[in-house]
Amino acid sequence: MSDYIIATSSTADLPKEYLEEHHIPVISYTFTLDGQVYIDDCTEDTKRLLFKAMREGKMPNTSQISEYAYYEFFKNLLEQGKDIIFTDMSRAISNSIVNAESAIEEVCREFPERRIHFIDSYCITAGLNLLVRQLVNRKEAGATFEEVAAWGEEHKLEFIHRFMVDDLQWLRRGGRLSNASAIVGSLLSIKPLLYVCNDGKLIAFNKIRGRKRCLHELILSCKDDLADCYTGDDITIIEADDYEDAVKFRQDLQDTYPQLKDVDIPIMTLGPVIAAHVGPGFIAVAYHGKKRIL
Repeated sequence: MSDYIIATSSTADLPKEYLEEHHIPVISYTFTLDGQVYIDDCTEDTKRLLFKAMREGKMPNTSQISEYAYYEFFKNLLEQGKDIIFTDMSRAISNSIVNAESAIEEVCREFPERRIHFIDSYCITAGLNLLVRQLVNRKEAGATFEEVAAWGEEHKLEFIHRFMVDDLQWLRRGGRLSNASAIVGSLLSIKPLLYVCNDGKLIAFNKIRGRKRCLHELILSCKDDLADCYTGDDITIIEADDYEDAVKFRQDLQDTYPQLKDVDIPIMTLGPVIAAHVGPGFIAVAYHGKKRIL
């Protein structure tokens, strides 16, 4: 049985400590702030640096990962004599995936004895976070390359993402919302609730006035696709520079759903690449549910 590696990108928003503990190689996206390029190194310091700048009104830019960068990443891993299961964020969110596929095709020609299985996750941030953790759990429990790859393909659309964006101006600045819609929405304190559908696209499924009410509606929206039981590896909350609200959100979520009452639900920090497009105050819950229903 050949040895293999599970690898991912920085937009899985897994803590650096977890990545190191479980020996998960990560390819990093980058962002630009005040003309300086930063690497998404999965550390809290880098995330806080971005949040501080955004709260000061600065607008970061993000970049795709080049085909060459993916090629070098995969080549380095294959030279260790191990096969690779790799997953990245949804191709509907980032065109980087096209570069990843091209790089995989190229590097596999140079290493015909090795295998790379690319899981097109149809996930992003918190959902990708959970998918990677589940793949790692199965690998560490002794599952083979083929078993883990097959499990990922079969179950990836069971990872549910529900998000709230606090300030529409960030979606406007990123070109995802018109100026007029953003201005009106901000004046009325309208906050969109977002969902990742089966083709990996981010869609708005509701618009609510007021942050408190919006978070309440976000919790209620989970009713139909939550599973019957959970562990801490099946569900997570990701926050963007508002940990206190995330703690309250977690408590309200557990108070609403009995199957979550005794679950140690982790709260993680949104990484800079996605944060650059949604802004501070964003909160998401992701979980291994029944199926995506929107």
